[in-house]
Amino acid sequence: PISQQVKLTSILVRPFVKLENLVALSPTLEAYISQNDINEEICTQTEIQLKYEGYIEREEEIAMKMSRLENLAIPEDVVYSQLKSLSTEAVEKLTAISPKSIGQAARISGVSPSDIAVLLIYLGR
Repeated sequence: PISQQVKLTSILVRPFVKLENLVALSPTLEAYISQNDINEEICTQTEIQLKYEGYIEREEEIAMKMSRLENLAIPEDVVYSQLKSLSTEAVEKLTAISPKSIGQAARISGVSPSDIAVLLIYLGR
C-alpha cells in the first residue's frame, strides 16, 4: 500500500510493476489512455523508456565519450614500454598493433580501460 501521494512514474520504475497494473488501479490514467487512443505498443514503449531511462542515458554518455576519443590521435613515436603504468599485455598488444587513435586502442583485446586512462594521461587529456 502507498500511504502518501506519489507520481505514477515513480511507482512504474519499481521492479515487478507494470503499466497495465497501474492502469487497472487508476481510473484517471485509464480514461487518459482511452480518450487519446493510445495503443498497447505505445504503452509498452513508454514503460520501457521510463524503467531503463538511467541505463540508456549512461550508455549514451559512454558512446559520446568513445566518439570523442575515436579521433584522438596517438603519436607514432610513442614507446609503450616506457609507460610504467601500462599492463604487460597492453604494452605487447599496443606495440604490435600500433593503433592510430585512442578509439582503436580501446578496441584491442587485452587493453583495459585503465590502460586507456594511462594513455590519456600521457597524451595530456
